[in-house]
Amino acid sequence: MKKKHSNSARPILWSAIVLAAVCLTALCLWVFVLGTDEPAEPAMALSVSSSSASEPEPEPQPVVTTLHASATGDNLIHLGLYQQAQQRAGGSGYDFTYLYENVAPFYADYDINWLNQETLVTDEFPPSSYPMFCSPAALGEHMYDIGFRVFSLSNNHSYDKGAEGIAATRRFWASMPDDVVTTGLFAGESDYSNIPIQEVDGVRIAYLSYTEHTNGLPTPSGAEANVIYTSQEDVIQSQIELARTMADVVVVGVHWGTENSHTVNDAQRALGQKIADWGADIIIGTHPHVVQSIEALTTSDGRSVPIAYSLGNFASLQADRDNLIGIVLTYDITKTTQPDGTSSVSVGNVKAHPVVMHYDANWSNARLYFYRDYTEELAAAHGVGGMSRTYIQSVLEENISAEYLVLT
Repeated sequence: MKKKHSNSARPILWSAIVLAAVCLTALCLWVFVLGTDEPAEPAMALSVSSSSASEPEPEPQPVVTTLHASATGDNLIHLGLYQQAQQRAGGSGYDFTYLYENVAPFYADYDINWLNQETLVTDEFPPSSYPMFCSPAALGEHMYDIGFRVFSLSNNHSYDKGAEGIAATRRFWASMPDDVVTTGLFAGESDYSNIPIQEVDGVRIAYLSYTEHTNGLPTPSGAEANVIYTSQEDVIQSQIELARTMADVVVVGVHWGTENSHTVNDAQRALGQKIADWGADIIIGTHPHVVQSIEALTTSDGRSVPIAYSLGNFASLQADRDNLIGIVLTYDITKTTQPDGTSSVSVGNVKAHPVVMHYDANWSNARLYFYRDYTEELAAAHGVGGMSRTYIQSVLEENISAEYLVLT
């Protein structure tokens, strides 16, 4: 008798076939989804959003502002210099371009340029030379064109033309663009609290200037303004302390020292230390017509204050070799402002860039050079005999520390 085949395995087989078909369909759908860009974006966005939410907010950082500043010595405009400017203007006005053209580009690299303007500047008086100086307005205008914005007016020639000269030079400087800052002439004691301040990139700089003497001339009767003498220490202290509350940086110019001497005298050292202790951040010395040393003074509160005792001459027609060697002082002002608004300021990177006042025989073709550009051929042709690069360098190295001196 034949056995019948059992049909019990058929349901199982069909179930397996159906399951396989479902899995295959699901797999095809999955492959299709993976091959499509659309769904990927929400997944990525979700990932980025999740990552961003988990990252902490960055900590606020201090804001650091650095300004590059320069200070230049005695701009002493003798007869031959303004006559040369008149000739180069063709007899109509004054053209000082030739005198300064070799050094002018230097100042474009600095945010602040300070100058000791040794002579009165005005067209209300005819130009005059030693011993009572006055320079044409074109001189001041040209210094502005070069890039100078801060002019120190307190020196031994401030009273050369009496009360009228003071008023005239003040009118000239008041007529200049608004970014010009002058310091050193004050309209009486009631004006002593009006501290000249310049603001550059959010940094406030106060400028004060004083002179040791005015060649024996007293403050002219009826003068609308006056200098402050170095002997008026109570006034100097009060001005510096006031400036300290008004500005981030206090720059003090002092016209002092012994003419034609490289030696810093005791009076300079004593007053320099006091000025630093009272709150100055940098001290710029002028008047001796030759270079003197640069140092860093330590104050009673532990600050380090750079002091250049004398920058020497800038433009002049003096006849001694050492009078024709000067320096342009440069330094950095760095202000660091914390997220909470508090700030601190430092002055550093102090350097001395030597300049040479050159003229040919009979004081002709007068023009300035930086020492780095001054050749032996030029030195040999100088109207003052004995000039050489070797001599210039020896004067500089004898009086200015190598850490400050820039010869190339």
